[in-house]
Amino acid sequence: MEEVRGSIPLSSTRRTCQEFPVLRGSSGVGQTWLMSDHVRLEIDGAVAVVTMAKPPHNLLNGVFIDQLIQAFERAADAGGRAILLRSDMKHFSAGADVDGFGSEEGRSQDAAAVLERLEGVPLPTIAAVHGLALGGGFEVALACDFIICGASARLGLVEATLGLMPLLGGVQRVVDRAGASRGKEIAMFARRHDPVLLEKWGIVNVVVEDDELENAALSWARQLATGPNVSYAAIKRLAAITTSDGVRAADAVQDEAAKPVWASEDLQTGMTAYAETGPGTAIFQGR
Repeated sequence: MEEVRGSIPLSSTRRTCQEFPVLRGSSGVGQTWLMSDHVRLEIDGAVAVVTMAKPPHNLLNGVFIDQLIQAFERAADAGGRAILLRSDMKHFSAGADVDGFGSEEGRSQDAAAVLERLEGVPLPTIAAVHGLALGGGFEVALACDFIICGASARLGLVEATLGLMPLLGGVQRVVDRAGASRGKEIAMFARRHDPVLLEKWGIVNVVVEDDELENAALSWARQLATGPNVSYAAIKRLAAITTSDGVRAADAVQDEAAKPVWASEDLQTGMTAYAETGPGTAIFQGR
């Protein structure tokens, strides 16, 4: 695999944690709600940018994962309407910190809850993947609604090479995206996959040239961040119920899920704009 040509640079206009204090109990764009040694939450317009920066390769352990969850769950309070997950390191995440997970004490008591909490955030989420996304790193990307990859990225569930299995829910999520046969293939053969192949299988959404990754991911995030967030939250909820319990279960709650959409300001904005200026002209406020 060729060397990745560096991590995604930060926009010069992005507000960082060093510029704004942590302000608990209030909200609004321009406030930074989380800063740790390894995870940054920043606001770029209405996009909440969550950056992993744990040298050397964003290896996952319990503390690091907890920080990611906190960043996702605080994004809306910080003024974000969409979340972009990225890495400052050479790789997106090369997997788990083996030392951290090697003992029973180092394992999460409820590993499945990790990805469920990331997925449960009502905002649209995008993973921008460069370099390696292996094992737990791939699983974290799979917890996002969309995955955009640089062409030289390599992704895989490689735990079987250690005699292990994916522990954060990666098998289930690959099966959900690509079917049982592909899920077993990816987990059992434990290969590092070209993202173009994973795009064909429906696991990755888009593959772009490495030097286009930041612009492509930000473009998606910014478009989603100007959309009707109440509608997006309902769409995510119905998709999750369909995945876990089937179409009939989602049908059963669809009317209830639609209630906040019918009551949203964005629906009124959209209907007014449609009548006055035509479809696709509404400027949504995310409420």
